[in-house]
Amino acid sequence: MHVVLAGGGTAGHIEPALALADALRRQDPTVGITALGTERGLETRLVPERGYELALIPAVPLPRKPTPQLLTVPGRLRGTIKAAEEVLERTKADCVVGFGGYVALPGYLAAKRQGVPIVVHEANARPGLANRIGARYTRFVAVSTPDSKLRNARYVGIPLRRSIATLDRAAVRAEARAFFGLDAGLPTLLVTGGSQGARRLNEVVTAIAPALQRSGVQILHAVGPKNELPQLDMMPGMPPYIPVPYVDRMDLAYAAADMMLCRAGAMTVAELSAVGLPAAYVPLPIGNGEQRLNAQPVVRAGGGLIVDDAELTPEWVRGTVLPVLTDPARLSAMSRAAAEFGRRDADELLLGMVREAIASRRA
Repeated sequence: MHVVLAGGGTAGHIEPALALADALRRQDPTVGITALGTERGLETRLVPERGYELALIPAVPLPRKPTPQLLTVPGRLRGTIKAAEEVLERTKADCVVGFGGYVALPGYLAAKRQGVPIVVHEANARPGLANRIGARYTRFVAVSTPDSKLRNARYVGIPLRRSIATLDRAAVRAEARAFFGLDAGLPTLLVTGGSQGARRLNEVVTAIAPALQRSGVQILHAVGPKNELPQLDMMPGMPPYIPVPYVDRMDLAYAAADMMLCRAGAMTVAELSAVGLPAAYVPLPIGNGEQRLNAQPVVRAGGGLIVDDAELTPEWVRGTVLPVLTDPARLSAMSRAAAEFGRRDADELLLGMVREAIASRRA
């Protein structure tokens, strides 16, 4: 069996694809796996690092919304579809699994031409153009939120790294807090704006940190590798405030925390829900509003809070987040609600859909 994964560009497309690849290999070490990618995407680093074959095809950016530029896409796609077809022929692909991004649409169109089964995975609540088109060509469509309106959608969640999907936060909390230099027993707020940080979150947290510390809360703050680390005057005996450029061990960061202040990317929401970590979500104020849609289901379930970027202020954190952090019963209830909503087995569920799609071709 050989599976071609089409999900390059950003980590939000690549990481779920690699989690599926890992699940495929766990079930059958002999399975062939090839990832489609472009020379400009993160897949050029992430895919080889994980030991999988990467096949590069030309990049054809797609408009996120219907525009006159959309009319030029078929002509610009012609060469990249042919390149994707050559990969399918060379690997004798049994299935194409697309995760959105630049390479997904040529992957879907090449598979349709060759009669190769298609599986679509959509991580965001609001699907992109590639997956909206791909969903027309298959009944095997996996989505990350029960609110999805994508055609033929089945709610499976987002495939996650095993270090996250199998994380027992309580079991490794002491180790995690020691790793970051945090106090073993204090309420802990984890703050991150994603891999590059978020200026708005950084400014608000820097402003409110002393007040949180005076209330007995410690903070682990990933500010982003390109942002300047804040310098606060630390009073002796105050709970720790630990600013770092970047967190490599997010599993330990999740285990160390009682609550998180963060953006609402699809992967972030899925990971926090799976591990049962309550969060105050601050959706990115630009784009098509998908981050708010990503967070709404777990917030409705009781596993998080949500606030508009413009309304995130030190006063909001003091009046809304601090009361949660200092209330163990409420933290526990929110943690249970997030965990009940989250999906730890999305990789296995998606793997089952892939095998179902392949079997349907043979039937």
